[in-house]
Amino acid sequence: MPQMMRSPLWIVAGCLLLAGCGGGQKASPDGYQVKDAQTAAPAGGYKVGKPYQINGVWYYPSEDYSYDETGIASWYGPDFHGKYTANGDVFDQNGVTAAHRTLPMPSIVKVTNLENGRSIEVKVNDRGPFAHGRILDLSKHAAELLGMDMQGTARVRVQIMADESRALALQLKGGDAPPIAAAPSVAMQAENLAPPKGIKAEATPKNRSSKPVPAPSSAPAGEAVASTPAEEDLRLASQTPQQAAPHSTQIFIQAGAFTRYDNANRVSSALSGVWPAQISQVHTKAGPFFRVRLGPLNSVADADALLEKVIASGYPDARVIVD
Repeated sequence: MPQMMRSPLWIVAGCLLLAGCGGGQKASPDGYQVKDAQTAAPAGGYKVGKPYQINGVWYYPSEDYSYDETGIASWYGPDFHGKYTANGDVFDQNGVTAAHRTLPMPSIVKVTNLENGRSIEVKVNDRGPFAHGRILDLSKHAAELLGMDMQGTARVRVQIMADESRALALQLKGGDAPPIAAAPSVAMQAENLAPPKGIKAEATPKNRSSKPVPAPSSAPAGEAVASTPAEEDLRLASQTPQQAAPHSTQIFIQAGAFTRYDNANRVSSALSGVWPAQISQVHTKAGPFFRVRLGPLNSVADADALLEKVIASGYPDARVIVD
């Protein structure tokens, strides 16, 4: 389960910095406790939050509607059922929710289990996970839908659903509702009226009727009707996973990405006693970067073990990458 930030309304707990959160008993490395929902007033609103630090690592929440990342997901359940989440919702292990370290709360993401090809939509309403090497902590039922509840972790792709997330945020902020698909259908009765004075009345055609006429649409065809937060929860809980072909992936540890090659080379040399590192150049919207990666690794367990060694070598921002 995720460890979360301090707040005037709730105090939070964290996940053991071990290989997988898979629903077992979890301790809080900083001694924080999660409050039961019945002991404090619920908030249940929209929240992004300020930058925060956990175990020496800084996280920067933002409204990132282009978010698309692959990595390792875990899940949490019974120990936190009925507790508050970071945005004031009550955590329900049988709902379809998740914890993420920086995305807005709530937001809707598509999660694909790359190992079996299943994908579902999930509501992010919590902060975490803070175990090294994890990018998402799913509720128990979400993990079941994705077929990863028994193994505890899975290689996943997480993509924010921008339109759905913006619509949900707008409602919770108290703004105007997003455009709906069409105006209500209103019955309009056709009626023969007397012609203006001096104008000869036309004969009524035999095929003219007085059937109700629907009101014209006020939105483009195909535009989705916005759901309320409660309706969205019900929709997510009752969804059927989509099935596609599994993806072949590899796991790496990325120690860092640098704009200068000499900096990347310095890190690669420093880690040579831990594991052979490779430097590769990639081009992004922010410009070219030189990545320092170790791997590929054979399993999540191997990646967890190597990640801890890299972090202990002085690179706390190192992370697990799934390609």
